[in-house]
Amino acid sequence: MRPTQTTALLSTVGAAALVLTGCAGSAIGAGSAEDRLEIVATTTQLADIAREVVGDEAQVTSLLRPGASAHSFDPGPAALAAVASADLLVVNGAGLEGWLDSTVEASGFAGTLVDTSEGIDLIVAGHDPHEGHDHGDESHGDGHEHDDEAHADHDHAHEPDDHAGHDHGEFDPHVWTDPANAIAQAEAIRDAVTAADPDADIDASAAAYLDRLAELESWMRASIEQVPVEERLVVTTHDTFGYLERAFDVQVVGTVLPSLDDSADASAAHIDGLVAEIRATGTPVVFSENAIDPQLAATIAREAEVELRQGEDALAADALGPEGSPTGTYIGSQLHNTTAIVTAWGAEPLPVPGSLS
Repeated sequence: MRPTQTTALLSTVGAAALVLTGCAGSAIGAGSAEDRLEIVATTTQLADIAREVVGDEAQVTSLLRPGASAHSFDPGPAALAAVASADLLVVNGAGLEGWLDSTVEASGFAGTLVDTSEGIDLIVAGHDPHEGHDHGDESHGDGHEHDDEAHADHDHAHEPDDHAGHDHGEFDPHVWTDPANAIAQAEAIRDAVTAADPDADIDASAAAYLDRLAELESWMRASIEQVPVEERLVVTTHDTFGYLERAFDVQVVGTVLPSLDDSADASAAHIDGLVAEIRATGTPVVFSENAIDPQLAATIAREAEVELRQGEDALAADALGPEGSPTGTYIGSQLHNTTAIVTAWGAEPLPVPGSLS
């Protein structure tokens, strides 16, 4: 392994770095630390995906802890030390990590940066994910092809004007809500590890995990298709599920916070408009998210006289849950979210395949 470039920094924050690594659940394998690549992932989802891809062949550390949002992350000395010693820095990209450039510069990182959003069909910020698609067409093929008729019959509460004044980048960065994108991210990690360490024996672990992600995508699609398209109505805390919306013909009626960034504020006019939209569309549930305070979501649900799902029933949106919990892995979080959403529509998802449970 390449020695850390900032020795003084590491000596100052070595203990803190160990805390970060332990909380992140770094992979522990048969090989010694000196024999394995050091991979740092910026988000909990990417860290989990990386661990599944590499098995015991690399050491994986997550900068973010379970339940923490990447939007408001403020890298401290432990994060800088972890990045400084990394061989591969695996990032979500698409503008999610607004703190990334300054962190890389401050840490002295000299490894390889792996942007897992490259090659993904990104949604432009503020645009309807269904633009150019027919929401009523359930013939998906590979899950991403729709008719060209514009999705103009739904009056979204999160139209572009609702995003005015919020700086959330050019694209929607929440790519992982569509498991087809997670497959692309896993492949990017696999390819980067293979290039960095040709001796790393990850073919079997990567192939097995990619098969599980494909099975997850099929299960999600079949479960969501238990519900008629016109009844697939969702209200979430912030604008996180655009890729799920596009891939699975779900309509995000609106969001509690009118932004892709979970630190945004909601005006009284936005709240009143969202309450009216919930009532008009018959949306049955407002979902809180695991990394965001549910108080405003609770207020909107109460005013709209619909159910609020929070706590253990909250969606795992920007972050995974605690290790060992139902949402502690990427696949687990997607199973949880899909089950929560489908049951909110009054249906039951299909039985979970044994390979995913």
